[in-house]
Amino acid sequence: MTRIEPRLLLLVLLPALTQAAPATGLPGAGERAIPVPEALDPQQRWAALPPARQQDLRARYAAWRALPESERQRVRRAAAAVAALPGAERDALHARFLDLDRLYRDGWRLGPKLGAVYPQLQPLLGYLPDTQRAPMLALLHQLDAEHLRLLAVLSQRTPPQERARLREQLLAVAAADRGAWLRRRVEGR
Repeated sequence: MTRIEPRLLLLVLLPALTQAAPATGLPGAGERAIPVPEALDPQQRWAALPPARQQDLRARYAAWRALPESERQRVRRAAAAVAALPGAERDALHARFLDLDRLYRDGWRLGPKLGAVYPQLQPLLGYLPDTQRAPMLALLHQLDAEHLRLLAVLSQRTPPQERARLREQLLAVAAADRGAWLRRRVEGR
């Protein structure tokens, strides 16, 4: 597994941290900067961006809005730390992030807590039906590190044809019972 520094998360969510985010030509994950003339007003700058870039920025903003406030605070602290780095170090960090597989980059949109375990959770979360997305993300943000670890084990062990059922069962378990339920499932009971 590739180990990622939490401050790399900033490179995924950075456009959502600034007021001018939707109108910037900042590069997204896996792409280079798109030149957008600074003389244009924000609406014109937005319209000058390719549709795929607009969609990416909307997705980043939605991801930012979906984060719990504690995760947003962690991202803000990371933003301050990255902003304090020398330009060459920031560029190197950004290049390192762009070199990651898209699976790892996209997982960081879920915030530092979930981004760190997303590669292990991806088999379970990669193809969520729209109706399960919000409840599942809320549930994941409630889990502590140990419960996320257990869920990651289940995610890796569960065959593709059984993942939908596992998600349904997990969502049906009361919050107070989730830890015990996860332990029982991992232990095979």
